[in-house]
Amino acid sequence: MFKAGVGFFALFGLAWWAAAVGTFEATAVVLTASVAGVAVSVALMLAAKRLLPESMGGPPPKEQRRAFGWINLAQWAVIAVVAVVCGRAGVPEYIPALIAVVVGLHFVPLAAVFGQPQLRVPGGMLMLAGAAGCGIRLADGSPETMRLVVGGLAALTLWGTAAWTVVAETRAPATEAETA
Repeated sequence: MFKAGVGFFALFGLAWWAAAVGTFEATAVVLTASVAGVAVSVALMLAAKRLLPESMGGPPPKEQRRAFGWINLAQWAVIAVVAVVCGRAGVPEYIPALIAVVVGLHFVPLAAVFGQPQLRVPGGMLMLAGAAGCGIRLADGSPETMRLVVGGLAALTLWGTAAWTVVAETRAPATEAETA
């Protein structure tokens, strides 16, 4: 399920979807959108499990794991700082947007670590989602609209990345090691 990062993209996409869906007041809308979000995430993880080669399921080499850990530690530390600073500054509505920017930025070094330059695309999209949210608020948009836009765009970006990964990897030619 977590082959090639698909599980991470699917689950974090679901978390962003929950942030977006939480802006609705109608229970039926929230319930329907929540069920749809869970279905999308589960479908992506099952597609990865079923369609991606077994060779993509193992842990990365030690150096990559270490770099991944440090990058994620830095990401979470910056997210904590964003939450504290925004909370103390009295602008907590900016937290989701700024988190989207931080998460997007963390894709840049991950692209290098994993040798996957295509990871810059979701990184850029997440940064744009965060910037859009900040722009909405700066234009006197409501915190709910801001969260809906940021959460929705971030979810679609991550789910799209998961789907892109599955499709790209299932269409990739087999390597010599896989055909031997």
